[in-house]
Formats: sequence, C-alpha cells, structure tokens
Amino acid sequence: MEELSPTSAFDKDPFELTAEDVYDMSYIIGRDLFKLSGAAEGHTVAELQYKIIRVLEIFEALVDKQSLAAETLRLEREVLRAETERLRGELQEARSRSPAEQAAGPDKAAADVNDPDRPRFTLQELREVLQERNKLKAQLLAAQEELECYKRGLIAAKEPQSTGKDTSSASREHERTTVKKLFALKQRKNP
Repeated sequence: MEELSPTSAFDKDPFELTAEDVYDMSYIIGRDLFKLSGAAEGHTVAELQYKIIRVLEIFEALVDKQSLAAETLRLEREVLRAETERLRGELQEARSRSPAEQAAGPDKAAADVNDPDRPRFTLQELREVLQERNKLKAQLLAAQEELECYKRGLIAAKEPQSTGKDTSSASREHERTTVKKLFALKQRKNP
C-alpha cells in the first residue's frame, strides 16, 4: 500500500468517514505498532494491538451503519422530492381547471356526500313524485265522489268493464313501481 498522510483519514469529519477510511487508519496504526514492537517489549504491544483492532472493528461497524443510514435518508429525500413534484403538478392542473369549473356555473358544482343537509333526490325525481302524488290525489277525490254518489243512490250500480279495469290497474301498478324505485334509491343512498 502507498504511504498515507495523516490528513487523509484521520483529519476527516467523523460523519464523512467510509469503511475504506477505517481500513486506511487501521493500516497506519498497524504499521506504527509493528515499528514499536521491534523496539520495545513485543508482548505489551501485541496486547495493545488486539485492543486497537477490536476498537477499529467497532469503528468500522459504526461507520458502515452511518453510511447506510445516510444512503437511506438520501433515497428517502429523492422519493419525497419526486412526490412533491407530482403534487405540485396536480396542484397546477387543479388550478388551471378551477376557472373553467367556475365559469360553468354553480349548478355544476359537485355535492358534498358527507353533508347531512344535501338533497337526497334530484329535482327531476322530486317533480315526478309530486306529479304522481297530484295524480293520485285527483284519483282519490274522484273515487270518493263516486262512492258518495253510490251511497246516496244517485248512480245505479254499473257493470264493471274489463278493459277499463285492466288499464287502470296497469297504470296503478306502474305508479306503485315508480314510488318503490324512489324509496329503494333513497334506502341505497342512506344505509
């Protein structure tokens, strides 16, 4: 290995160290310990060398963990940056659509589904129900008047006509199904 200057790995910011920097430090410390072991007692230096190696292994693990955490944070930042850009695009799109929706008028506004005071039926459905109610009211009044006439004896008992009865029962059945449909629709919308 080439000669490393102490400024290379030893002078770096601890949060900028990599596993390779730890290896470089280990090499320099090992080389210096080898020089010392030849000059002094070899046994004392060997014990110190094993302790230093263990500290360097721990140091390497911490540097690897820190590098992994930094990489994870960098990737997360990139994901968040992409998400921010996507949301900005959606916001711009919504802002560009907003004036067009406002120009369409208040009748085109979407109803809030969670609003308890929102209408449950459309205006057309309400008109149909009111027309049907008025028609049924008129039929009821006509039937009540006819019943009064029968009670007073003003009208003789008529023979029922089969075609008239079939038509009226068919129209009543149609009216009942319309009302049932509206109530079924209301039940589906309000569970």
